[in-house]
Amino acid sequence: MHRRGTYRQKQPDLPRRAAPDDVLDDVFARLGCNRDRALFSMFLSSGARAAEMLGMIVADVHPGDGRIYVATKGLGGVKQACPAALEAFAWLTLYLGELAEEGHRPEPDEPLWWTRRHPLRPLSYTALRAVLRRINEAIGANVTLHDLRHTLGLRLIDDPDVTLVDVQQVLRHRQITTTGRCLRPRTDEVIAKVHEHYTRPKPPPRPLNGCSYDPQDLADVFGQA
Repeated sequence: MHRRGTYRQKQPDLPRRAAPDDVLDDVFARLGCNRDRALFSMFLSSGARAAEMLGMIVADVHPGDGRIYVATKGLGGVKQACPAALEAFAWLTLYLGELAEEGHRPEPDEPLWWTRRHPLRPLSYTALRAVLRRINEAIGANVTLHDLRHTLGLRLIDDPDVTLVDVQQVLRHRQITTTGRCLRPRTDEVIAKVHEHYTRPKPPPRPLNGCSYDPQDLADVFGQA
């Protein structure tokens, strides 16, 4: 049995964070270029982690198969397939077209994501976080890149045609118990449902039906009338 260190505090088992649809709409509306729209759509439809997404090369994109390939941590650089929405590939096409117009056509083994300012450099995690931070400040939100991954997981869980094992495969969790945390409802959802229960009109009470007894039983107890 594994024991925690003496001074190591137990970490709370917090529910998965997910961004509401209206907040995601606000975020997407404020994205300033096709690169960021492609990234946002890829994150939200693939479940890829930030390091995995930014580590992609051009050859990792397979629009004909509806998938991308990312190097998952802990697998020694072995790349795994992730789904991606048609919308994400559409934005990606526009982004790569703009790069080509600027005279930059990345080779298949070159990074997929580049900065917008010259000289062009591979996009870093710090720069991507700065984009999202500016949008959060503008709309008063606190969406993180990892929230997009959790949002996908919860959306898939809500689909009756998608199994928990399917979600595990998409999110590439080693243990299905990790994926199972997506099943835990968020606190605000539970509170809303309970309030709905309190305010739901109560059905009228059912009338009480009179009890009937067998005449022979009554005669045995009280005697013949």
